[in-house]
Amino acid sequence: MAESAPQRRVYRFGVFEADPQTGELRKAGVRLRVQEQPFQVLLMLLERPGELVGREDVRQKLWLDTFVDFDHSLNTVINKLREALGDSAASPRFIETLARRGYRFIAPVEVVTPPSWAAAAQAAPAAEPAPAAPERTPAPAPHADKGLSPGGVLTRAEEVPAAPRGIVLSLFALIQVMYLCFYLAALAKLATVERLVGEAVPWPRVVLVGLILTAAVGLPTRLYLLSAVGFGYEGLGRKFQKLFAFIFPLDELWALAPFLLVHKIGFGLALAATAALLYLPFSQRTLMLMAYRRR
Repeated sequence: MAESAPQRRVYRFGVFEADPQTGELRKAGVRLRVQEQPFQVLLMLLERPGELVGREDVRQKLWLDTFVDFDHSLNTVINKLREALGDSAASPRFIETLARRGYRFIAPVEVVTPPSWAAAAQAAPAAEPAPAAPERTPAPAPHADKGLSPGGVLTRAEEVPAAPRGIVLSLFALIQVMYLCFYLAALAKLATVERLVGEAVPWPRVVLVGLILTAAVGLPTRLYLLSAVGFGYEGLGRKFQKLFAFIFPLDELWALAPFLLVHKIGFGLALAATAALLYLPFSQRTLMLMAYRRR
């Protein structure tokens, strides 16, 4: 009798399935275009979910006998893999970076055989009984997902609606212009701001120094974002995700700016304006996800 064929192992995580035998990565049954090296790194991570895959392990696997700029090549491979998965280093759902050490796959992984998207092609003729349901063997449970769970607070890339990039980036640019106006107006009226702050808090000098420092940092940041939008920089979405942790506290502090005008607009309107400004950092992040959503 002929020997039985070896059992196929397909890795499933979320809506993705990776087939080591065919070298295919599929999302909800649709094949994605992924180069060989990113796919090989993905398999290394899927084989050891929740464990550290060291940078040296990847070098031994992909570039053992090749002279390359290893750091640059590895970063390029990881970025391509994250792009295919719709993942990000700032808020990872699948691939977590351990600085100077390596990477870890943090999402739950299942080993499925045969893959669900191939079941129809392998089904028997209509006259024969239907095949049994695929057998699933769960892989070892990884560490708790440190990314954004389905019930997480922050929006995920696959949750945002599709929208024309031009309109989305125009809204994003208007927000940056608004913050630039805040900074310039505050610095131009510094004496008035100092007087208003002195009437509101017992330590006006501390608040004033903080205002000047954050405005000085915010000005080049907003100019960078505006220039990136103006020149159509394709990496802006990825860069903004990295900048978000820095921009968030900066914007939350400047959300209190309407209270400097409380003597003119009243407490209620100042509170409403502050509440709206508190949401702006999240809206900027969502706009970036919409503008650079994977087509």
